[in-house]
Amino acid sequence: MRTRVERRDALIDVVRAVNATLEPPKIADAILDHAAAWIPASGWALAATDLSGSFSVLANRGLIPEMGPAVDAVATWVMNRGQDLMASELKRDARVRTAFAGAVVAFPLICRGRRIGALIGLDRLPASRDPRLTPGLLRAVRQLLEPASISLDNALRLKRAEELSVTDDLTQLYNSRYLNQVLRRETKRASRSGRPLSLLFLDLDGFKSINDTHGHLFGSRALVEAAAVIRGSARETDVVARFGGDEFALILPDTGAEGAFAVGERARDRVAECTFLAGDGLNIHLTASVGVATLPDVAASAEELVQAADKAMYRVKDSGKNGIQAAAAPADT
Repeated sequence: MRTRVERRDALIDVVRAVNATLEPPKIADAILDHAAAWIPASGWALAATDLSGSFSVLANRGLIPEMGPAVDAVATWVMNRGQDLMASELKRDARVRTAFAGAVVAFPLICRGRRIGALIGLDRLPASRDPRLTPGLLRAVRQLLEPASISLDNALRLKRAEELSVTDDLTQLYNSRYLNQVLRRETKRASRSGRPLSLLFLDLDGFKSINDTHGHLFGSRALVEAAAVIRGSARETDVVARFGGDEFALILPDTGAEGAFAVGERARDRVAECTFLAGDGLNIHLTASVGVATLPDVAASAEELVQAADKAMYRVKDSGKNGIQAAAAPADT
């Protein structure tokens, strides 16, 4: 049992820890460290909500994969009700009963009247052997979570603001502003390292007819679907952005012309194979024109790379669309 002085000191420690960073995972780690010191458990998790209302685990301690469904169920329960949770209250919840037979303790993270997450502790001991939590300890944990929740909420808000500033509102891909920032950075890095850097421009052929025939609402939906197809065609290290209108761009670090051509061909094929707006009963098919440019083969700067990829893409458009071309070397233009 911790004394009042020890609890006060622990509260000061957690305030210092969570205020020392603006990174949500590090704040979550600090909360878990202090919670685990107060309440022994086999595993801990801290889940936080996102803009859509769904949640993700920011940090965990000692969790095994088998505990995943229980964490999801407990987080849902706590965030829906905004109440502390002891194992006995979940006996009627089949998801937890099936996924996890041990003890459960959880607390909501509430800031400015909003439920922003949940602190969850799971123990492999049967619930019947779950040690009783005293009212004093529960009060202490809630006191610990009050300042921690404020710090976490501030960090999450900052992170979301940063994401929104570089994200296209419609497609949720990166926007052209962020694309230009990354392209300048990657161009400098490629020039220093001598590694190649490629840029793809992809334009949807015939997209204007969707807006003209079915209206901009369906055009926007088709763009969202196309963005998902293009994102799925790229690799983990590629940066995919909506450049504007129905035009997309992909930055391919450490990738030469041959590798870039393969990524572009894959994206073009998948766009052609997709049936867009099928859920709306329209069943529209589109194709794509793709231009490829590689540094240092055809460009020496970010601006030259953009111009080269754009010209290559428009050569495809002018020669019948639904194709892919690499930018010509300067001596050939």
